[in-house]
Amino acid sequence: MALITLRQLLDHAGEHGYGMPAFNITNLETLQSVMEAADKTNSPVLLQASRTARIYMDDIFLKHMFMAAVERYPHLPICLHLDHGNELGTCMSAMEMGFSSVMMDGSLEADAKTPSEYDYNVSETASVVEVAHARGISVEGELGVLGSLETGMGEKEDGHGFDGMLERNKLLTDPTEAMDFVAQTGVDALAVACGTSHGAYKFSRRPNGDILAMDVIEKIHAKLPDTHLVMHGASGVPQYLQDLINAHGGDMPQTFGVPLEEIERGIKSGVRKINIDTDIRMAMSGSMREFLQENRSSFDIRAILKPGRKRVVDLCIERNERFGCAGQAEKIKPLSLTQMAERYTAGILRTKAA
Repeated sequence: MALITLRQLLDHAGEHGYGMPAFNITNLETLQSVMEAADKTNSPVLLQASRTARIYMDDIFLKHMFMAAVERYPHLPICLHLDHGNELGTCMSAMEMGFSSVMMDGSLEADAKTPSEYDYNVSETASVVEVAHARGISVEGELGVLGSLETGMGEKEDGHGFDGMLERNKLLTDPTEAMDFVAQTGVDALAVACGTSHGAYKFSRRPNGDILAMDVIEKIHAKLPDTHLVMHGASGVPQYLQDLINAHGGDMPQTFGVPLEEIERGIKSGVRKINIDTDIRMAMSGSMREFLQENRSSFDIRAILKPGRKRVVDLCIERNERFGCAGQAEKIKPLSLTQMAERYTAGILRTKAA
């Protein structure tokens, strides 16, 4: 197949009632694992790279790794998405290197740590939408600030996230404001704040409605039934991976992630994109710890990384199957960026509120 935009992918997911796990890529092994899982489940693929991942891997290497995935798996529709773009320039550089979708996170200012004002978010996001849609590229926006409803504290993962405390209403996306935001910006997908956060330490206990506000998602969906919603910080932080890490030299305190059944609940209320990064990191790092502890004389990098790849494949297969995207790849007929640009220009893809 070919590259696919986020909008086309999520339109298909919405039409058929499934969700798309969006896997963050950190290195070659994580990319290979995600692609192998997609191939085994005949799933479309949503690959993400953050600004820090781009710096770590270097844009040139990352670009050719992504293109290698497209070439290696020509039968799978693949979306390349920039995660948490902080300003127009960052998003434009991603477009120029071949990303078919970008996120403009205007919930924070360009420093990626200071909560922004609403008008700033609208203006910055709309400017990215104007440039991207002219090229046929999709845009994800964010309204509300990710952080803990338990403590009111922000989370800072890989240089992204606010420091300090915010009031509860700032940590939840307002449904009425969401309607205005989508209308003014024209985003293709909306990341919402509902109590999730990046990293492993999301909740101190299994989350319920007090600290994971799934009802906010349902209220937003009721007002914006045609808008694709996004859950950030949606890794499950599985107990077996915590145990794996701690059994082999790690020191992770007990923590809880987002239960898969809550994500499945969200999918029924318009959540079409579910961001997953921490689970992959835990599977890789825990497997490396286990191998090195059991093979103390080994210095074979390939042998050290191989068990982690297997665990990541299994984890991604589970997510593809639980979220319903397994078996959907062959049903999607990719449109070119030129075709998407024509649809944006014609107003065919403009989202409407209820």
